[in-house]
Amino acid sequence: MNFNPVNFKFDFHLTRKRKFIIAGILLTPILIFALYAWSALQWSYSEGERAGFVQKFSKRGWLCKTWEGELAMVSMPGTNPEKFYFSVRDETIAEHINGSLGRRVALTYQQHKGVPTTCFGETEYFVVAVKVLPQ
Repeated sequence: MNFNPVNFKFDFHLTRKRKFIIAGILLTPILIFALYAWSALQWSYSEGERAGFVQKFSKRGWLCKTWEGELAMVSMPGTNPEKFYFSVRDETIAEHINGSLGRRVALTYQQHKGVPTTCFGETEYFVVAVKVLPQ
């Protein structure tokens, strides 16, 4: 029995059409991710205000540094405070919070559900304004 080798000769050229197809396959997921991240950060699920004392506030992260904080909300004297974890994306708001540490503040926030990565903030609550309250 005699086997003849099969000659598989591929003549593959990157034509203009194939380059567009490859670029489309590579760029489509990136574009979808960018559009999803933009929409998750633009539209807020809820908005509100929380009052209390900022306990922790620091800039954290390995690659993407974000301001992360913890607000202690005391409903009645003598009870354990409820903690509200939040993120800040704006440097001026972060400076204002740093300047009001130790005082009672009201934080206005927006809740963004489905933010794809912690590069934008570790929580889904993003503070957009801060107001120092009278003691």
